[in-house]
Amino acid sequence: VRLVESGGGLVQAGGSLSLSCATSGLTFSLLHTGWFRQTSGKERELVATIRWSDDETYSADFAKGRFVISRDNAKKTMQLEMNKLTPDDTAVYYCAAARSMTIPKSQYDYSFWGQGTQVTVSS
Repeated sequence: VRLVESGGGLVQAGGSLSLSCATSGLTFSLLHTGWFRQTSGKERELVATIRWSDDETYSADFAKGRFVISRDNAKKTMQLEMNKLTPDDTAVYYCAAARSMTIPKSQYDYSFWGQGTQVTVSS
């Protein structure tokens, strides 16, 4: 399994940024992929996750109305569209994959991780 994030960078508050995760080797059933973020000294927190069998999504409260998770089945990629960004959204964003019968909301539910991409929102 390989997960590679791209699309991070610097953006002004109120702006938008799109992240992409290129995947390979995700052939198992009950597959979910998700976006997490982490700031220094804190645990990784779930941003949003998507179930590959039916594209059902789940988003953290802070992401609802601002962030949209999606995937491209043909390209085997997952995206995160982030809008109305604030400095509080500054973090390293990770792509992750899990095999789960329920919606995997904890970082400990995920077995595979990308290397992360930095998102910095300036005020």
